[in-house]
Amino acid sequence: MPAPSKLLIRFFVLVLFLTGCQRSAMGQRAGDDPSTQDTAVTVTVRLSPDVADGPLSGRLFVLFSKRQRTPIKGPNWFSPEPFAAADVKQWEPGKTVTLPTDALAYPKPLVQMAAGKYYVQAILRLNQDFAHYKNGPKNLHSVPKVVKIDGGNASSIELSLAMQVDPPPVNLPPTAKIVSRRSALLSDFHNRDVTDRALVLLPPDYEDQPEKQYPVYYEITGFGPTIEDMLERHQESVVGTDDVKFIHVFLTGQTQWGHHVYANSATNGPRGDALVKEMIPEIEKQFRAIAHPYARMLGGHSSGGWSSLWLQTQYPKFFGGVWSTSPDPVDFRDWQGTNLYERNANIFTDSVGNRKPLAIADGKPILWYDSFSKMDDVLERGGQLRSFEAVFSPRGDDGLPAQCWNRGTGEVDPVIVEHWKQYDISNHLQANWAKLKDDLAGKLHIFTGSADTFLLTKAVGLLKQRLEDLGSDAEVEIIDGRNHFNMFTDGLDDRIYQAMAEKFSQAANADASTAR
Repeated sequence: MPAPSKLLIRFFVLVLFLTGCQRSAMGQRAGDDPSTQDTAVTVTVRLSPDVADGPLSGRLFVLFSKRQRTPIKGPNWFSPEPFAAADVKQWEPGKTVTLPTDALAYPKPLVQMAAGKYYVQAILRLNQDFAHYKNGPKNLHSVPKVVKIDGGNASSIELSLAMQVDPPPVNLPPTAKIVSRRSALLSDFHNRDVTDRALVLLPPDYEDQPEKQYPVYYEITGFGPTIEDMLERHQESVVGTDDVKFIHVFLTGQTQWGHHVYANSATNGPRGDALVKEMIPEIEKQFRAIAHPYARMLGGHSSGGWSSLWLQTQYPKFFGGVWSTSPDPVDFRDWQGTNLYERNANIFTDSVGNRKPLAIADGKPILWYDSFSKMDDVLERGGQLRSFEAVFSPRGDDGLPAQCWNRGTGEVDPVIVEHWKQYDISNHLQANWAKLKDDLAGKLHIFTGSADTFLLTKAVGLLKQRLEDLGSDAEVEIIDGRNHFNMFTDGLDDRIYQAMAEKFSQAANADASTAR
């Protein structure tokens, strides 16, 4: 889910259009194809000695596409094409692995693939720090190959993992810097070196005024983008007004599980603490940032909207204000259409057995929760739903994030929900309001659309009512007619930057020791 930039919003709107979401909107499940016939698709993958010095373990993916010449860029949420996965252990260089006929696959088993010409590609996920396998340095992949699947006839496909994902080239303009540092907190938690990164965009007058200090806007991206993605989309960024300029810092939340949303968790580790205790002090040390709470502003869209709101409510004295747009569910009484606290809650179907959508367009479903959950489980890591579990769930006996709902029936596990409850922002505010109210006064600003694509509107409405009942001065606005991807078409971003600048100016002109 995207970060709050006009360019990225336009990109996702284009994706919605090009990927055929209207086909799903009419009720046809992704992958349904009347021409599909059972066929014997055998995929054999060789691990080239050129890219592996010893045995490797990881998750092997084989992806097919009729549209995409580089299938490992998929799957597309709104129009997924066939892909399959299998875990491999101690795979020796030079040896081959044949994908099991019953391998996890989506949208359908490989034996039910539609006939036709496909591009096919394999990739072995090894990297533990990036959400998407195509972005993870040292992941191994094959060269894309064209194959023909004949319905009802055997198809044998041979691929070779002979290439490695390399770090993308970085060309920094003069006003952009990348902060990359080893996190002691995260490294200790994961028992390996973990590098934390941030993109810093400096105001155009930064070098010309060597004595000037600046406030900082920490913007957390939505689900997916990397530091390099944000650099490509934002070669320069002017945040503020003519009189007040901010240093603009992009934070991505990248982890092998998806987006860690800067929350301390059993699986992702102390992500919030690492930001507040390590990364931000480093940024303030390297750049002329004003190291006071009133000069640290937060914002983000979608998963970034949830992250920024979470950080403000968890570290209320540290940050000076948050402008959260279209956040992921902020009140678990409405988790994209499901009250997680309700007895016999089911995330797949309603009380009469009708399927629940996960996303809508023009009031019609374009994604269904049950099918999206199945796709997410084939990915296993790096998908949106498992990303939530990696943050909110305890670890299971297998060491992995415990599943919140039954993957076959959609039934929600109330024991796991009880653990999730601590991450329910609305619940957290209500339970701790006496301690939080003074430190959050004037700091909470939340915006969403009345027709959010991912059904996030009602949760914001519940939070709005709860804050009003608590007597909060929070600004919570539900903008009529807006969805997840067109929130900024009427200059909402300019409104936010203006509000940040005004708040900073008011605080800077007051006693910094007492200003919020």
